[in-house]
Amino acid sequence: MPQTETPGIEVAQRTRLLWWTELPLIVLVYACYSAGRLLARGDVTSAVDHGLALLRVEKFLHINAEHPLNRLFTTEAWIGVPADFWYASLHYLVTPVILVWLFRSRAVQYRMARTWLMTSTFIGLIGFTLLPTCPPRLLSSGHGFVDTMAQYSSYGWWGGEASAPRGLGGMTNQYAAMPSLHVGWALWCGVMLWKYGRTRTAKAAGVGYPLVTTIVVMGTANHYFLDAVAGAVVMGAGLLLAPHVMRYGGRAMEPMRARFLGVGADSPGTPASIVSAGCQTSAGEHIRRQRESQFAGGAEPSAAPTDAGDGAAAAAR
Repeated sequence: MPQTETPGIEVAQRTRLLWWTELPLIVLVYACYSAGRLLARGDVTSAVDHGLALLRVEKFLHINAEHPLNRLFTTEAWIGVPADFWYASLHYLVTPVILVWLFRSRAVQYRMARTWLMTSTFIGLIGFTLLPTCPPRLLSSGHGFVDTMAQYSSYGWWGGEASAPRGLGGMTNQYAAMPSLHVGWALWCGVMLWKYGRTRTAKAAGVGYPLVTTIVVMGTANHYFLDAVAGAVVMGAGLLLAPHVMRYGGRAMEPMRARFLGVGADSPGTPASIVSAGCQTSAGEHIRRQRESQFAGGAEPSAAPTDAGDGAAAAAR
């Protein structure tokens, strides 16, 4: 009987994921992103110029929805305060929760989803570096924007100068507004909920979460509408690049993963793909001892029953 490899074994080994290897990877990527975002501080004058340029383009295209939304959030505290909590908190909560959900329930899809998110995040970091942008809330008051985070800071844990905890505002780069990764990450979460959620509620959240986040970032004067568009574009670019990142990253990590997990040809406990201990046999061919015992009478292994004589017994099959 021919011996063949079991496809499930190799696939299971390739898709096996361990939380104690994934968690440090995600923490490391986020730490690099946060440090790079902090270090990518451009000239304030250039950042203000970039912000005003975006505002002029939006006014020309009649897509400057930031002003009416900001006035609504400023005058209606019952809208502005929850919006500030939404902006300051949810991207720290929802994104990790969905990552854990995918890790636990959809390991194969998780690998691609995680790579997509990380790749897009690094692309966003490039945008912060090349195009420092002053958010609407930091423009001079003559432009008509009110910083709702500062206005409602007494309601939350953030300080008046940023969405960071009180006293840590100086440790953030407030001119890293283009692209909006609040919107980008929310879009990623929405796609995951829509694609893999099994209930109507999950799919509705997949649509609503990125839409509400887009409204929130504009109403709180933290981003322009074009920042949100750029966040979506960055996620699209990350989605296109993710398969290539997985391919080359997998090749680079394979030796380390094999050593760590013990998934090697000589590893103890690894199922053998060929039971003849390395002796390759073809279909219908017996191993050596069987041939010697069965054909001890002198008949050749390839001889048919008719070749041995009319009265000879047929070879055992």
